[in-house]
Amino acid sequence: MLNTSTERFLAQAGALPAEQLASAFDRAVRLRRAGGKEASRATKPSAAVNSELEHAVRELLLPRAEELNAARAGLHADAKSAIVIAARAVQQAAQLTPEQYEILVTPFTELGVEAPAHPDAAR
Repeated sequence: MLNTSTERFLAQAGALPAEQLASAFDRAVRLRRAGGKEASRATKPSAAVNSELEHAVRELLLPRAEELNAARAGLHADAKSAIVIAARAVQQAAQLTPEQYEILVTPFTELGVEAPAHPDAAR
């Protein structure tokens, strides 16, 4: 059910070093105050897609839980949250404005994670 772009995004985001995952989470929190909260609410995947996204991220990060939490208390949960929200944006990009999409993926694209352009970006 997940599209290829989302699967690629998840693989790259989940492989980031702990320090970068902490940075992505912190950036997402800052952007949340600048429209990220509303953008996150605008992504509306089906329950099945949402479950698949959350399961995929859990599978990526669970083997790294000790490493992540050793780098920063609670980082495992923080990273999971940040990745799921950004991956929803990649999966459901057509439901978002280009600005909403950018707010949600920027914490990861700034770190070199590839995300496709928003569908309306070429118009």
